[in-house]
Amino acid sequence: MDTMRDRFISTTTRLLDEDPRLALVLAEISRDGFRQAEERHPDRVVNVGIREQLLIGVGGGLALTGLRPVLHTFASFLVERPFEQVKLDLGHQGVGAVLVSAGASYDWPAGGFTHMSPGDVALLDTLDGWTVHVPGHPDEAEALLRHAVAGDDRVYVRLSLQTNREARAVTGGGFLTVREGRAGVVVAVGPMLDTVLAATEGLDVTVLYATTVRPFDGAAVRRAVAGGGPADVVIVEPYLAGTSTSAANDALADVPHRVLGLGVARRELRRYGRMDEHLAAHGLDPRGVRDRVTAFLGG
Repeated sequence: MDTMRDRFISTTTRLLDEDPRLALVLAEISRDGFRQAEERHPDRVVNVGIREQLLIGVGGGLALTGLRPVLHTFASFLVERPFEQVKLDLGHQGVGAVLVSAGASYDWPAGGFTHMSPGDVALLDTLDGWTVHVPGHPDEAEALLRHAVAGDDRVYVRLSLQTNREARAVTGGGFLTVREGRAGVVVAVGPMLDTVLAATEGLDVTVLYATTVRPFDGAAVRRAVAGGGPADVVIVEPYLAGTSTSAANDALADVPHRVLGLGVARRELRRYGRMDEHLAAHGLDPRGVRDRVTAFLGG
């Protein structure tokens, strides 16, 4: 199976052929994959080098001309490093773009903390008007990318090497109900679905699958807790723990409830190891998730 990043490259290459409004801006990352696209569309495929602030600025300029820019590099260099440009050149100017990241929270641990971005979605939460997609499979990444480029708004598509075994039918909208139960609700975000399904096997819980996390589908959470059982919600995210707990609390503001946010801890792991070791260290493997879910739900 190809990776989400592979699928991004092949899908965007086709979209550049199909849509004269589309433009791609790179900062060296993935440039080799776009060689043919760069040769066919030299006026709409731009590589700015390792200048991430310029990457966002060029994207904002292209959007002002009426183009639909797709901006791509590692998450830490796409959201965190040029955050001022994201805030001003896109948000303040009122223009749209599609930011497509690679690397996620710790896809390449050998790159060190500079190449890790567990706080990217939380950082974008400080800005208004962003749609955030977190696919859990290459097929979902393609569907959400096509949905994103068709609009004019500001969209972040967060790609990862971590993936679920099978794709779900995603539309760029609300949460999907994967399993129904009465003892609580577990929201699995993107590539955490397989882990959540394994962790909750045999538990009487509802599992919701979220690939579009902003806007947050509070209505789906409300429906899931409306069956008369306890309004206990666990959100399992592949980035900073607690990123979506406030959104869930807002959705349930008039209902007695508890919310637990599971995700990447704030502490920095300085022995970088492998991605699976990071998952286990943050309690995001099936055993770690099950232990915390069962403890929260009362055993």
